[in-house]
Amino acid sequence: MSYALIRPAADTDGPAISKLIADIFADYENCHFVAAEYPELAHPASYYAAIGGEMWVAEQDGEIVGCLAVSESLTPGLFELHTVYVAQKARGEGLAWSMFNLATDLVDGREGHAIRLWSDTRFLEGHAFYEKIGFTKVPVVRFLGDASDSWEFGYRLEAQDAE
Repeated sequence: MSYALIRPAADTDGPAISKLIADIFADYENCHFVAAEYPELAHPASYYAAIGGEMWVAEQDGEIVGCLAVSESLTPGLFELHTVYVAQKARGEGLAWSMFNLATDLVDGREGHAIRLWSDTRFLEGHAFYEKIGFTKVPVVRFLGDASDSWEFGYRLEAQDAE
């Protein structure tokens, strides 16, 4: 096994990113990947570029094992983190951290002051990662009404809190 390469996502990466997410969802009870709920994955690079952001993927031995995206929000200076996933076999190698650093470089370059994200309440490992890198859980939970009946926690990171 070789080390993972982190690179900007291409529009052609959509099927591989979908597979990554579906494989991760399969580890959680009543967590279903339905492609129609992720239309951005039809053309991920173009989608995130169109909303003022970018997506990165981690590729190892020809397989996408991680992804992370960031975009501008409607509030000036506030960015949003999206689609943060790392395959079980690639966790603990610093991939999420490395992709997050690329996202914060983009945010800093655009004079962003905060990043927010939403995370399924079932994704405890992800919550631990977000809190480790400085995100604070906000007192808001939202229901998605998706195929998995997902509830999500909100998190926020102020620029001065970034590690």
